[in-house]
Order: sequence, then structure tokens, then C-alpha cells
Amino acid sequence: MTRTIALLGWLLIISGTSLTEVQAHPTQGSSIAGVEKTGLYLLAGDYRRALETCEQAIQEHPSVEAYVRLTYVYQAIDAYLEQLSKDESWMAVEHLYLNLAYRHTEDLVDPPGGLARMAKEMIQTSVRQQSDVSAAMAVRLNKAASDRLWQEQTQWRLAHPTTWWQAFPDAWVQ
Repeated sequence: MTRTIALLGWLLIISGTSLTEVQAHPTQGSSIAGVEKTGLYLLAGDYRRALETCEQAIQEHPSVEAYVRLTYVYQAIDAYLEQLSKDESWMAVEHLYLNLAYRHTEDLVDPPGGLARMAKEMIQTSVRQQSDVSAAMAVRLNKAASDRLWQEQTQWRLAHPTTWWQAFPDAWVQ
């Protein structure tokens, strides 16, 4: 818990804003603001919004970095599910499923259902497929840049083996 709070504080310090400023006044069109926003969503475990922010970045400014960030979020979901499965935290898997499934208030009266273990398998299959697709798109745009970004994320994963999916690599946020 302390580490999570420290990481959130670190993200806010490097962004130079408060959490309310990030929510109330995001800089439109800024890839840095998008990276910071996605980083906060990863930290909160709000993977639906993290995906949406990455997809919006691709829509507005397609780039190898945008595709690699999207791929990273897909892989973060996969890794988070694996950790929850190892911990047998099936309630948290169900919460993740609901986070990904709910989009609008009408979902409150017609909720998507699903058992946690089935949801895990369905989500992992989908994110692994989408991860492969977005990674291939990044390579097609710029293989050298894609390779460099994946070297950075590999170092990040090695340095943070049980929590890497909670944030982007430090080099991506600078």
C-alpha cells in the first residue's frame, strides 16, 4: 500500500500537477498528458480507461510509441490476471472483468455476468491476441524504435517482477 501511494506521488511530482488537476484539466493532444493519465489508470487498476486512453492516442497521433504503449497495457492486464490467479484472488478477477465490461450507466441495470475463472480465460485470450496485433503494428511503423521501447520495458519488468503492470517504465514517462 505504501509503495502504491509513493508511486502515485512520484507520478504526480513528475507531472507537476495535483491529482485534481490531472482529472479536471488534462492537456488535450499532449502525448505526455496521455502517458501520465494512462499511468494513473494503471496504478489504479482501471485497465478499461488505460486501454481507452491508449486507443485515443493512436486515433489522434498514431506512432510506434502509441502502439507499444497499447501493447504494454494489454500485456499488463495479462500479467495482472496471472498474478491474481496464482494468489487465487478470484474476487479481484471478477472486479477486473467488471472494470473491462462496464462502460455506461445502463450496465448497472443489465450487468454482464460471468464466473471469475471463465472471465480470466476470456480476457487473457483476448488481450494476448490484441497485444500481438498492436505489437506488429508498432514494428511496421518503426522496428528500431519498437525494439528500443521493448528493451526499456524488459528492463522495467526485470526490476519490478511482481508489480511491473502497475505503471509504465520510468523512461516512458520522462
